[in-house]
Amino acid sequence: MNDPHITEHTPSGGSPDEMNSALFAQLVMQQASMAMLLLGKTAHPETGQVVRDLEAARLFIDQLEMLEGKTKGNLTPEEAALLKQSLMSLRMAFVECVDSPAPPPGAAPAAEPGAPATAPAVAPSDDESRKKFTKKY
Repeated sequence: MNDPHITEHTPSGGSPDEMNSALFAQLVMQQASMAMLLLGKTAHPETGQVVRDLEAARLFIDQLEMLEGKTKGNLTPEEAALLKQSLMSLRMAFVECVDSPAPPPGAAPAAEPGAPATAPAVAPSDDESRKKFTKKY
């Protein structure tokens, strides 16, 4: 890794384990960010447009799930927690996207998690209130 472009963005002065941990976190966050972008949760950084491609988002989520399985028992508690939390958030966002209609082209991205939610204009029907969580991918 003598490429100056790579070393500019990686931590320096740390032990190899610390560098690998930082690179792992960077990889997880990069994959999660791409999945969120493809779920329409964040706007495209260059165009500002909302992109929604559930199949591509599913690929990024599946890659993180594969990484979780292949690294099981080899991660620090912090790395494992980051991966677990990222996957949990992505799965919930994926289910929300599958259950909701696609936004119109050029629409603003959905509100950030933790932001105050507005009350729905119409109360959910009896059928909707009885729905149970199911994994859709």
